[in-house]
Amino acid sequence: MSDSNTISGLQLRSLITKGGELQLSLAKVDLPEPGPDQVLVKIEATPINPSDLGLLLGPADLSTVKSSGSGPDLKVTAKVPAASLPLLATRLDESMPVGNEGAGTVVKAGSSDAAQALKGKTVSMIGGAMYAQYRLLKAVECQPLPAGTTAAEGASWFVNPLTALGMTETMKREGHKALVHTAAASNLGQMLNKICNEDGIGLVNIVRSPAQAKILKDIGAKHVVDSSAPSFVDDLVQALVETGATIAFDAIGGGKLASQILAAMEVAINKTATAYNRYGSSVHKQVYIYGSLDTGPVELARSYGMAWGVGGWLLTPFLQKIGRPDQIRLRERVANSLKTTFASHYTQTVSLQEALDPKNIAAYAKRATGEKFLINPSKG
Repeated sequence: MSDSNTISGLQLRSLITKGGELQLSLAKVDLPEPGPDQVLVKIEATPINPSDLGLLLGPADLSTVKSSGSGPDLKVTAKVPAASLPLLATRLDESMPVGNEGAGTVVKAGSSDAAQALKGKTVSMIGGAMYAQYRLLKAVECQPLPAGTTAAEGASWFVNPLTALGMTETMKREGHKALVHTAAASNLGQMLNKICNEDGIGLVNIVRSPAQAKILKDIGAKHVVDSSAPSFVDDLVQALVETGATIAFDAIGGGKLASQILAAMEVAINKTATAYNRYGSSVHKQVYIYGSLDTGPVELARSYGMAWGVGGWLLTPFLQKIGRPDQIRLRERVANSLKTTFASHYTQTVSLQEALDPKNIAAYAKRATGEKFLINPSKG
């Protein structure tokens, strides 16, 4: 403590210089007394999601990673290609905190009823800057966890669960009856399968290997197609015929997959068409790209008529669009099923310092299916 009213803690920071260098470090941050509507949370668990890696690592060349110092003085550097710097103009030379979500214990609370109600409770949080030992934020940004729920169990309550629910909500709001999901064996993909099974929604899962297909089939997925199989296109069309899916959420991003999905949707629709239309079917087919596992360009080979769309989808704008009452409805569903439908699984728990170990950076930067890191800022 620097004085009787201030708590100090470490916070992980990411900086990219104008000279093209990524710098990861731990900064000491002073946190003042909470305001009336604020709480101070001791963070005990915060996941490394793919959505965090863009800010944490940017487009750095990880083959150039170097580490120096130790403990709170640890620093990691890597080169950033010069061609990427113009795209990063608004963050250059700015040290930025990282971490979208997390969970921990409220150790101080402001005077408002909402803040006082959280004092001493284990809560999940949103609001960024979660790769830190303490976080000061508004009470409304916290979700009290059910009794008996640990911080680790509640740490991933926001990004993956609400993204999965957001996909089914978007499907319904845009008039579709079933959906397609790519990179489907991920933590998020497994949650989406459980949601669709619970709600009776048709779901086509696209995976990239037989091993990933097995993961989904073992949890009850009904339609799984492997993009590495010679029969991929035929299998995809058949699954689309059976489900009637006309909207897809694509975590891959680059390459030909979005176009292949649209083409397969058109073929599936035309299997039940009663008349020829030289402009293609009038049924709208939509692919939303929400991830960038492939950072290359999206390649569209148009063979699916004129009723189609490809666009981006992000969770935060979606939540802003649906409004507070529906946000609360979705949040409560997640909180009530954290140990079942929305359970997350981690392969390794690391401290803030260990999160900057080059070996660990190389591991979580792969974004490999079945490998998910959790940071415990209080560890060590």
